[in-house]
Amino acid sequence: MDKLKIAIQKSGRLSEKSLQLLSECGIKISNGNRKLKTEAKNFPMEILFLRDDDIPQYVENGVADIGILGENEVWEKEKDVDEIEKLGFGNCRLSLAIPKDEVYTDLDYFNGKRIATSYPKILKKYFGVKGIDVKIEELGGSVEIATGIGLADGIFDIVSTGSTLLMNGLKEVEAIIKSEAVLIANKNINETKQQLLDRLLFRIRAYKRGIGSKYIVMNAPNKSIPKICSILPGMKSPSVLPLAEEGWSSVHSVVQEDQFWDVIDALKDVEAQGILVMNIEKMIL
Repeated sequence: MDKLKIAIQKSGRLSEKSLQLLSECGIKISNGNRKLKTEAKNFPMEILFLRDDDIPQYVENGVADIGILGENEVWEKEKDVDEIEKLGFGNCRLSLAIPKDEVYTDLDYFNGKRIATSYPKILKKYFGVKGIDVKIEELGGSVEIATGIGLADGIFDIVSTGSTLLMNGLKEVEAIIKSEAVLIANKNINETKQQLLDRLLFRIRAYKRGIGSKYIVMNAPNKSIPKICSILPGMKSPSVLPLAEEGWSSVHSVVQEDQFWDVIDALKDVEAQGILVMNIEKMIL
């Protein structure tokens, strides 16, 4: 039987989150000895643990059918793969930074300067569009020390919190592009593996909908139900169930995380009471 081969980062910021995502999708993986290849116990899947910057090439060549990695690596490697799903974790930005004591005005500051980075293609394309001439120093890692040792005037690198920049005497001056973890796929996977991928995507999307939503239950006088229903977005429409007390009902709905507090404030204004809020593990549409 064909198995879906997935490549994930063997170590680093996306490794544990990728394994957690597969676990939330009900896929059991054992990798106690940190092997470079293992199999799922309850899903036809083989897992390859690779360097994140190698994953696009493995997927393009069909060694792996799919892969999880940061968008930044997909953009930098420019391999012929399909980006099929943003995964909602591993959020970061690729930014320009300079020594903290330098005076920065605008992008023209970088004209004629040396910039150290692990993402030369992205950086070259960006400054090419802006019409600014820079000298790019390509590094495989430890980009933050490049200004301190005199290799470069500034750096272009991944920033999450900015604490690493501060530790190395740098300040972020331009956030160029935002990135997050994505699922990529080979463009020529066979029909059987496509069916397995569709099953996996169904689980991933159910999990993503769940973590971005809240299940809410409240009691309300029947006269307020029309106003409450107009406030609640829900999946289709709220569920309304009569209570033992005449003239009152229980209203059930789902609210997106980013709308939650605005909805709660509005519900309080239309006599909703005893509002109960619960996390959603998965949501199947």
